[in-house]
Amino acid sequence: MNLSVMERNTAMQESVTQNKMAYSIEQISAQTSLSKAFLRLEIKRGNLKAGKFGRRVLVSANSLKTYLDEGETTDEK
Repeated sequence: MNLSVMERNTAMQESVTQNKMAYSIEQISAQTSLSKAFLRLEIKRGNLKAGKFGRRVLVSANSLKTYLDEGETTDEK
């Protein structure tokens, strides 16, 4: 069964933002297939909101969901 791009994105968003409050760049990269370098660049550009906690950079589940939702609408243009 082939899923549409939107259905796949929705399924990915649900699996990524399901139970945790925050994710590391490595975790997001593994779940989304976006490179760690790209995610760091998006954080630096201000497109993906993140916070630094000690040495770790974490992205809240809400920020990640917002970022993925915005990317979904950009792809449709």
